[in-house]
Amino acid sequence: QVQLVESGGGLVQAGGSLRLSCAASGRTGNSYTMGWFRQAPGKEREFLAALSWSGDITTYLDSVKGRFTISRDNAKNTVYLQMNSLKPEDTAVYYCAAGFSGVPVQADRYNYWGQGTQVTVSS
Repeated sequence: QVQLVESGGGLVQAGGSLRLSCAASGRTGNSYTMGWFRQAPGKEREFLAALSWSGDITTYLDSVKGRFTISRDNAKNTVYLQMNSLKPEDTAVYYCAAGFSGVPVQADRYNYWGQGTQVTVSS
């Protein structure tokens, strides 16, 4: 069993930055992929970014390329999402997830999920 806890969300003005963190605990093992998703009210959960265990494979949603950066510190079992140049359209609950096969973009390919952290971007 793996537990994931997100933190770092909050209220920020358009153009500002936030860094989200996701700490993993439990029987994490190794070689797992970490991903970030978000879900706005009334919308489906949306893939944002994923990073392989070794850090050699990264993928991003096109709309956040150049603004968001995913990274991980395996010694701390923590993954990060640095978000710059935030827009009101980025307002959502942000979730981290862990998967054990490839570097998928589909939510159902991930096995464990955090509780989510709210990000609100004001105009």
